[in-house]
Amino acid sequence: MGIGRSHIKKGDTVLVLSGKDSGKQGKVLEIIRAKQRAVVEGLNIITKHVRPSADSPEGGRVEIEGTIHLSNLKLICPKTGQPIRTKRVIVEKEVNGRMKKFRIRASRKTGEVID
Repeated sequence: MGIGRSHIKKGDTVLVLSGKDSGKQGKVLEIIRAKQRAVVEGLNIITKHVRPSADSPEGGRVEIEGTIHLSNLKLICPKTGQPIRTKRVIVEKEVNGRMKKFRIRASRKTGEVID
């Protein structure tokens, strides 16, 4: 199982495809590439028991966002607002007077560049 580039980045709006929050949308707060998981704002809320510490003197139960596997997330197109599949396209850009090739995300349906 390789750790390559993902179809989702931090800050993207995504749709959850399966699980207890299926059909809901949220913003990606963090990507954990080694585990191929993402933390989505307001989704997959779990209860964590914490001991008393300087940060939380009482301790107790805290509700935080859990992780969701990347295969259960679908990118929402920022222009159309519809869930889309993505592909990588090669684009040449000029950097410091030289042409460099970059792989960027694009919609499979329309071919529009997302990044």
